[in-house]
Amino acid sequence: MKKPIKILVSGLLLASVLAGCIRNTADETTADSVETRVASTDKVEDTDTTAPDYSLSENWAYIGEGPNDASADVFFICPTVYSGDEDVFNMSLSDEETKADFLGATNMEKGIYDEDARFFAPYYRQAGLNVYELSAEEREPWLQFAYEDISRAFDYYLEHENEGQPIILAGFSQGADLCIRLLKDKFEDPALQEQLIACYAIGWSITEEELSEYPWLNFASSKDDTGVIIAFNSEAESVTDSMMIPAGTRSLCINPLNWTTDSTPADKSLNKGARFTDYDGNITEEIPELTGAYIDPKRGALKITDVTPEDYPAGLYIFEDGIYHLYDYQFFYRNLQENVSVRIDAYMDAEAQKEAA
Repeated sequence: MKKPIKILVSGLLLASVLAGCIRNTADETTADSVETRVASTDKVEDTDTTAPDYSLSENWAYIGEGPNDASADVFFICPTVYSGDEDVFNMSLSDEETKADFLGATNMEKGIYDEDARFFAPYYRQAGLNVYELSAEEREPWLQFAYEDISRAFDYYLEHENEGQPIILAGFSQGADLCIRLLKDKFEDPALQEQLIACYAIGWSITEEELSEYPWLNFASSKDDTGVIIAFNSEAESVTDSMMIPAGTRSLCINPLNWTTDSTPADKSLNKGARFTDYDGNITEEIPELTGAYIDPKRGALKITDVTPEDYPAGLYIFEDGIYHLYDYQFFYRNLQENVSVRIDAYMDAEAQKEAA
């Protein structure tokens, strides 16, 4: 049965699929560091260069929502909701319509993480969908521009909000990319490594080469290891090439149904529930045992076995049908939700054992 795109889409360009192109408002104020960063392009004048002040609550979609006695903090980075507008490549935080979509996209995934955690999600000047039409080299200044906001938000969070709490990093698509950038940039610090429960970088690729380059990065190998990256990219069995995993490359992957990293198939009976939510995070539909999955040993892609591209179309022009990128969270919602609790418990048990030793 074909599902309505409005319910299903929570990934790259959620807002554009639902509401069409969203316009960005340029700000004439220029921050020196940002101007330097984007000087390689000729579009600086169209970019909102006013760095957000993260001491202001208005620059957070969520800042510490959750129980005061929560076991952990979640630092969540929203996926792309800004389409880009002609030559404008980064979202403006003065665009209230886009910020509303940003909040909605965050709500669609928030329920996976917030059962026993305080939730933090900064607004940031994310790169638009039009950035992903550029080559990898050309898109980097705009993604780095977005990352600088995330870096500042995380620094503010650590200094003023964290208070030594264990941390879960989480994101999807562009948000997952920026999570990995945070790990590379900040977590060489052993103290931060000790605080990391896990990084859920769903819908983005991470390679063995990156682990070698950044030896403090570790990829998950089971359902309950901690201090690790959890990542996968969903696609039909027939797919051999995608923007997420180009042909000839291999991404690391863990199967969210059986929590293995080999090609052992996981039957759909292991799927505790695909879950489709609205902009308020409410369940609109839940389907137990929707699909099974296995890892392609050559591509490192998560192959989806029991649905079709006709039922779940790609939804975005940058993807061909059979790329289930937009459904990475939805197909495995309940399994991911359960796993967050499992990893929090494993981390807390390990800390208790350290204190007892």
